[in-house]
Amino acid sequence: MKQAPSAPIPAEETSHGLRTGADRLRHVLLFELVALSIVIPCGSTLFGLHESAMGVIGIGSAITATTWNFFYNLLFDHIMLRWRATTHKTTLTRVVHTIGFEAGLQVILLPAIAAYCGLSILASLPLTLSLAGFYLVYAFLFNLAYDHLFPLPLSTPELCKA
Repeated sequence: MKQAPSAPIPAEETSHGLRTGADRLRHVLLFELVALSIVIPCGSTLFGLHESAMGVIGIGSAITATTWNFFYNLLFDHIMLRWRATTHKTTLTRVVHTIGFEAGLQVILLPAIAAYCGLSILASLPLTLSLAGFYLVYAFLFNLAYDHLFPLPLSTPELCKA
């Protein structure tokens, strides 16, 4: 007996799965490389730092952010799956995601940058807040573009699988 072709599964019956490890690695590397190509020359000009000093700050921040990015995104996605049964991020979710990421990163980076520059935490605040402002906008735009270029994998509910 010939089976009838299966009808497409409505969007509301699909869920977005987790990104693979390779996809997360691609995301992190692209994110940091593009950001560094902007941050080092611009930060050097804006704050009167030698490019090598801004490079140390940029690369040190990138290594820290890369590590934080991996763990933060993994945790965020698992929380989303548990609370919402999807990892698809709406615009509002992406805003919350980005602000949470940057806030956590500031807690880590502010004392390190202050120590490297030989400044008080208060004196280094304009640099770290400028970096945070840049990364807030950059992360939002980068992640929207990344999600468009590399969409989340779709998985179907068990009932709909043949």
